[in-house]
Amino acid sequence: MFIQTEATPNPATLKFLPGQVVMDAGTADFRDADTATGKSPLAAKLFNVNGVTGVFFGYDFVTVTKEDALEWAHLKPAILAAIMEHFMAGQPVMAEGNSGDVDDLPKEEFFDEGDESIVETIKELLETRVRPAVAQDGGDITFRGYKEGTVYLHMKGACAGCPSSTATLKHGIQNLLHHFIPEVQQVEPV
Repeated sequence: MFIQTEATPNPATLKFLPGQVVMDAGTADFRDADTATGKSPLAAKLFNVNGVTGVFFGYDFVTVTKEDALEWAHLKPAILAAIMEHFMAGQPVMAEGNSGDVDDLPKEEFFDEGDESIVETIKELLETRVRPAVAQDGGDITFRGYKEGTVYLHMKGACAGCPSSTATLKHGIQNLLHHFIPEVQQVEPV
């Protein structure tokens, strides 16, 4: 098994590509070992590597976030070994009964009924134009709400805590949404 690695815009996060499907549907974002325990055997293994502070699963990739003080050269071999061992053993990524879209935020979206058509357009643009680009960088962005011209998004994986995430939100996503939907005035992280 050969696992490729790719840098992400977030220097504290590295993207691992095991050459196979990681999550059939949805994503999973783990910010600590306690959250991973019982939900994902692979995430739990990765949190056993000293210095790992976050694990995110996408369709065909795993992103791992480390403590800033540690170097990738010291962590990468242990992370690669954990991922390879897990997939070679044929173990599931998620525990029985746990599937995609695992994070700590409530699933309820918020918006006024009168804004339903705007929200549909926002979601379509996010799905077709934003999420594929963000997945290339090892992360994901999901819609959380819309109120009075402001779109609220949840950033996951490499996007969470990324130094360039503010620029991505303000200059990239905000400009894209405003271009297609003039009612959108700003984009904020949740």
